[in-house]
Amino acid sequence: MKLNIVPARTGWLWVRAGLRTFWQQPLALSGLFFLFITVMSVASLVPYLGNALALGLLPAATLGLMAATREASQGKFPMPSILISAFRAGRQQARAMAVLGVIYALGFLAVLGISALFDGGDFARLYLVGGSLTREMVESPAFQNAMWVAMALYLPLSLLFWHAPALVHWHGVSPAKSLFFSGVACLRNFGAMTLFLLGWLGVFSLVGAGLLMLSMALGQPELMGMLMFPASLLLAAMFFCSIYFSFRDSFVTDDAETSPPNPSSP
Repeated sequence: MKLNIVPARTGWLWVRAGLRTFWQQPLALSGLFFLFITVMSVASLVPYLGNALALGLLPAATLGLMAATREASQGKFPMPSILISAFRAGRQQARAMAVLGVIYALGFLAVLGISALFDGGDFARLYLVGGSLTREMVESPAFQNAMWVAMALYLPLSLLFWHAPALVHWHGVSPAKSLFFSGVACLRNFGAMTLFLLGWLGVFSLVGAGLLMLSMALGQPELMGMLMFPASLLLAAMFFCSIYFSFRDSFVTDDAETSPPNPSSP
């Protein structure tokens, strides 16, 4: 396995591949994404450790969605059991994925902990415990500082984990090395990753604008709020589908089953 440097335009091709693959199996992939959301929500309800448990399961659940996308791109129908692929590949890989989950949970909680230094923990408490987001809270400079600090710190954390679950699962890489290779791959393919994220920002913005114009044309402003939530969930499912293609094209392997084909194809 070695790193593959791709042109910046490949980032947009990843967006297109994710959209195209989702619509090849829309019911299966949207259903799996909703199941993914449900599992995370149920895990978060566990007393005291719920949020940490949900965070720890996120890398494995993300890998499950990537595996489902891989099957869909090959013309197969992904079954619900594919979501636990991370724990069905053998004891060693399951243990490595669990370690990856613990590292992610600790890293995310550390991000929230640092953000608490700027607003006394209001932003972190809102995420971990929940509650209502008031106007006074949003307009508070301390809250805004905490939010921006959390976002700035989460970016490098997300890059470290972007490819890590797939590297652990499909290439048997150790958790520490997977984090290193993931970070390097994202940085070396910075142009493609940037265009990928900008592409998805554009997709979300276009859908939002379309729903707004539809609600205005029908003279029903409340329609915007009714449709935006399910539309956001579907777009999020498509986004997770496209993550697989960013991994597939970022690494070269001799294994024909996981080697990256032409980036322009799904």
